[in-house]
Amino acid sequence: MSKGGFVYIVTNVTHSTLYTGVTSDLISRMIQHREKHFPNSFTAKYKCYKLVYYQAFGHIESAIEEEKRIKGGSRAKKVELIESMNPVWKDLYSDIQDW
Repeated sequence: MSKGGFVYIVTNVTHSTLYTGVTSDLISRMIQHREKHFPNSFTAKYKCYKLVYYQAFGHIESAIEEEKRIKGGSRAKKVELIESMNPVWKDLYSDIQDW
């Protein structure tokens, strides 16, 4: 049986860099990003710790497909996606901590 998953987008404080990722555990993944668990990673290098978009899926495979679709799109499409859910680019990390 497949486990659920999330696709998410994080950014830096100036919103100049976007990172799209996929995970089965969004809270743990965000803690890894924020604590620089992988110090040589893209998100650590570009200080992308602000969660500005996420979407839950019933199956991790669906989340992976969506991640690929988002990554294949332009920055403008990513911004449009973020702003459809989060028009002020609020850090959504505090929202998911209550799960």
